[in-house]
Amino acid sequence: MKSKLCEMFGIQVPIFAFSHCRDVVVEASKAGGLGVFGADTYSPEELAVELEWIEKHIEGKPYGIDVLFPSKYLDVSQQKGAAAESVIPPGHQKFVDDLLERHDVPHLPDGQEEAIIRDRLTRGRSTPAYSSALLDVAFAFKGVKLLVSAIGAPPPDIVARAHAAGIKVGGMVGAVQHALRQRDAGVDIVIAQGHEAGGHTGEIATMVLTPQVVDAVAPIPVLAAGGIASGRQFAAALALGAEGVWCGSVWLTTSQSDLLPETKRILLGSKSSDTVRTRSYTGKPARYLKNEWTQAWESDQAPKALMRPLQHLLAKPATARIERVRSEPLLGTPIGQVVGQMKDELSVRQVYLDMMDECIDSMDRVNHILGDS
Repeated sequence: MKSKLCEMFGIQVPIFAFSHCRDVVVEASKAGGLGVFGADTYSPEELAVELEWIEKHIEGKPYGIDVLFPSKYLDVSQQKGAAAESVIPPGHQKFVDDLLERHDVPHLPDGQEEAIIRDRLTRGRSTPAYSSALLDVAFAFKGVKLLVSAIGAPPPDIVARAHAAGIKVGGMVGAVQHALRQRDAGVDIVIAQGHEAGGHTGEIATMVLTPQVVDAVAPIPVLAAGGIASGRQFAAALALGAEGVWCGSVWLTTSQSDLLPETKRILLGSKSSDTVRTRSYTGKPARYLKNEWTQAWESDQAPKALMRPLQHLLAKPATARIERVRSEPLLGTPIGQVVGQMKDELSVRQVYLDMMDECIDSMDRVNHILGDS
């Protein structure tokens, strides 16, 4: 394809695949697109292991990493010596414990929950300093060709550092004003993520947001994100002025995905209305699969979600407890509204092939309607 982004990265198709699963990232790049690895859930040491594996298997193809540079956050690293009960309000912890007890979800053995919280306190996750430590690792790998800031504009020194290493920088946005901040920060790509996307999202739908961002940041190339998992949606994004697409949800049900089989099965049977924007996992509005957890936090008895990262400190051990016993009513994952069209477990490569075939068919149909047959 003749996209600016294909030329920028030397790829065949401008389909960017975001995933926390290294297998998905590798297969996406090998399929002709660009895999982007979600790095923020890993420690620097863990990230090094994951990137070493990616580079060993990706056959020299380019890939990217995705980190967080939030403009608003609570730095809890100063409380690294504190006990969990002094960081998490007792009422919030009791609410979670009562919820999990009703579903017969036991605590983790041997103080593992405390260890999860202490690790996140010690490292100060989701802070600029933590993201910078991740970049110290990532920039040592030659295959990393893209750095994406998932929340907030990257600091100028980070942009300069990436460019000096030959790495392009992208910024994810949910509104035009966010796109302008990314432009002013010096990014090379803007990802316009609509309201229907999985994970952290804004209020504006992709159909409306994409052309606004394209016009606002031209000539910077734009990727459309949110509600894109098929060739027809890919074609629509190109028609809106995007140079390519950013997909995340569609990879969760692929054969390479490391999602729990129980969660994958739930997704394959879900409707588009089975998602909800909630603060109950991270403290910021994020679209997740509806479950007993999200419903409980919407009840009148629920406490108000804590500021990031405290809510994540609360939810992370709970999620580990839930996944350990695979309590299906409480299983969850970030997922976009496209879940309603994800009905089969396909390989990453097959998703790429299907999207390209359907995109071409869609373009042919439009050309025929316009009289260019």
